Amino acid sequence: MNRRTFLGGAAAYSASLSAAPPQRHSIIDSHIHLFDVSRPQGVPWPPKTSPIYKSSLPEGYQKLAEPYGITGAIAIECSPWPADNEWVLDIARDAPIIVGTIGNLEPGGSDFGKHLERLHKNPLFRGIRYGNLWGRNLDSEISKPEFVAGLKLLADAGLVLDTANPTPALMRAAVQVTDRVPNLRIVLDHMPELKLPDDPAARKACDADLRSLAARPNVFAKISGIVRRVDGRVPLDLNFYRDRLDHIWEIFGPDRLLFGSDWPNSAQWASYPQIFQLSQDFLSSKDAASVEKIHWKNSLHAYRWTRR
Repeated sequence: MNRRTFLGGAAAYSASLSAAPPQRHSIIDSHIHLFDVSRPQGVPWPPKTSPIYKSSLPEGYQKLAEPYGITGAIAIECSPWPADNEWVLDIARDAPIIVGTIGNLEPGGSDFGKHLERLHKNPLFRGIRYGNLWGRNLDSEISKPEFVAGLKLLADAGLVLDTANPTPALMRAAVQVTDRVPNLRIVLDHMPELKLPDDPAARKACDADLRSLAARPNVFAKISGIVRRVDGRVPLDLNFYRDRLDHIWEIFGPDRLLFGSDWPNSAQWASYPQIFQLSQDFLSSKDAASVEKIHWKNSLHAYRWTRR
C-alpha cells in the first residue's frame, strides 16, 4: 500500500461537485446511526437497557425524515467491530437515502491500509471516525508515527476523519492532526456538546484551538448533539442552547457548519421533529444562502458524497 494508490480521490471530488445538486429546500442529515438489534450477534451499541434499543434502519429513518425535506444522510459508525463496516455498506447499498458512510478503523494498525483500500472501492465509504469513543484517545495516538502514516493514507484517498464527543483535549488533538496531515479533511462532531472549561486560562486555550481549527480550510463542524438533559428535564427552547450555538457560529461561520440530527441517539432526549425544529429555529435568523450551505452544500465539500 502506498500513497499513489489513493490519488484518485481528488478526481472523485471534482466529479462529486459537478453532480446534480439536491432539489431546492432539500437537506442532507450529516449524522445518523444504523444498527439492527435482531442480528444473531447482537450489537455493541446501544445497550439492551437503552430506550433506543430497537433496530434503526434506512427505511425507518426515511419515513421519519422525508417530511422535513431530508433527501440524504451520512451514516456514522456506531460499532467497533471491523465487519460492521461492510454491514453498514451492505445496508446502504439498497437505500438511496444514504449518500455516504463513515466507518471504524484503527489508523495505527498494521492492516489499516489494506482494509482502507478494500472499503474505499465502495463509493459510499467516505471515511472513518476516531475520538473519545471505544476507549480510544486521539490526543495520545497522534504522537505515534504509524498513526500519522495511516491518517496520511486516509487524506490521500480523499476521505474524511470524523471526531467524536468533543472535549478541549480532543480539540487540541484535532489541531495536532491538521498540523501533521494538513490535507486531511476533518469533521468535528456534536460541537454544541463541547463545554468550555471554567478556568479562564484553560477556556482561553480551548477557544484558541477552536479558532485555529476554523482558520484551516479542511476543517468542518456539525450542529448536532444540541439537546441535553438538565435537572431531569430536556429544555426544548432554543434560548437555552443559544449561547453555545452562537459561539460555534461566530467561530466557524456559515461555510464550515453542517446540520446533523444524531438520530436515533438523539431520541433519548427528544423526537426527530423536535431536534429538527431546534436547528431550524436557530437558522431562521440566517440568510438563505447560509442556510443552504449548512443544509447541504458544506456536507458536499466535507464528505464529497455523490447524489444517488
